[in-house]
Amino acid sequence: MKGLCILGATGSIGVSTLDVVARHPDRYKVIALTANNNIELLLEQCLQHKPQFVVVVNEEKAVQFKQKISASAISGIEILTGSAALETVATLEQVDSVMAAIVGAAGLLPTLAAAKVGKTILLANKEALVMSGDIFMQAVRDSGAHLLPIDSEHNAIFQCMPGGYEAGSKAPQARRILLTASGGPFRETPVEQLKTVTPEQAVAHPKWDMGRKISVDSATMMNKGLELIEACLLFNMAPEAIQVVIHKQSIIHSMVDYVDGSVLAQMGNPDMRIPIAHAMAWPDRFDSGVEPLDIFEVGHMDFEKPSLERFPCLRLAYEAIKAGGIMPAVLNAANEIAVESFLNENIRFTDIAVVIEKTMLAFKPTSAKTLAQVLEADQQARQEADKQIQNLSI
Repeated sequence: MKGLCILGATGSIGVSTLDVVARHPDRYKVIALTANNNIELLLEQCLQHKPQFVVVVNEEKAVQFKQKISASAISGIEILTGSAALETVATLEQVDSVMAAIVGAAGLLPTLAAAKVGKTILLANKEALVMSGDIFMQAVRDSGAHLLPIDSEHNAIFQCMPGGYEAGSKAPQARRILLTASGGPFRETPVEQLKTVTPEQAVAHPKWDMGRKISVDSATMMNKGLELIEACLLFNMAPEAIQVVIHKQSIIHSMVDYVDGSVLAQMGNPDMRIPIAHAMAWPDRFDSGVEPLDIFEVGHMDFEKPSLERFPCLRLAYEAIKAGGIMPAVLNAANEIAVESFLNENIRFTDIAVVIEKTMLAFKPTSAKTLAQVLEADQQARQEADKQIQNLSI
């Protein structure tokens, strides 16, 4: 049995991961679960999976969780608190695989720590690559860690790569990646109406059940921009060799175009348990609990180019990865601040891209060879984004 640590157990990826684990109790033992605030769901997960360690990052919630554990029938769980404890459980000797599913920059340090000690990384956190791509990939190479992408698109690309492929290496026969996107809820909304979009409208994704921040990223297509940056690093491809394709049915999760003219596509129902089960079983396969795809029910599939006028965040992501250095970290930090401000109804939906672009213009693409440089750029970009928000008016 493999020991599993889930960073972000109460989020949608964490919940889906535990669903897959429950189907294969002979393959995985849950060693550690982590959460920030949702201690009610965390308690339910502990009752079912009985981890050895639990991290509740929020100290106030951790006190409440300890009281709930004491009042329950569970015993023998060591409860830790604070962000540093995430690195502790991600590097435990008895942990073989780490599901990195914490959303945002908070997931960077524990994921990087796991990579440095050679764990198998099931990567659902975008920021580990977007913020510190070269540093993270070097840590994977140096330690001999296995890196398995969980995002449905990157997992699809990985599945379409040649046999024996390792993330981070170059597949010389692959000339182009076709990175699919649903287009989000505003794919057909008149551009002039986007400035009146509400947070409730933006988080109503037509295909995927995701958290509020990721749902907004899908609506702006910043999620695809971040995935573009990830794909460049995961598959050692230039940004010019990655084409974003809007595919509203979300049945083809991505494609790889080969030099002989073949295009390989990975298809399946839109359910995150498919990529999770693939990565957990790799290099084998096992049941994910997802219903088989009925292609007759699908009927037909549509493809279109994304409009950069409608989705300026996608353009900014291309600019950030081409500039390199600290710019992807600046892009990510500015986006996090802008999305939070939008969700709090302090700026318009269309202001998200404005804040990001103005923040990026305030920085030069200096090198990002150390983690300290990345974290400094992240903090400075957040401060700059806050300043740009103050300069806007609703």
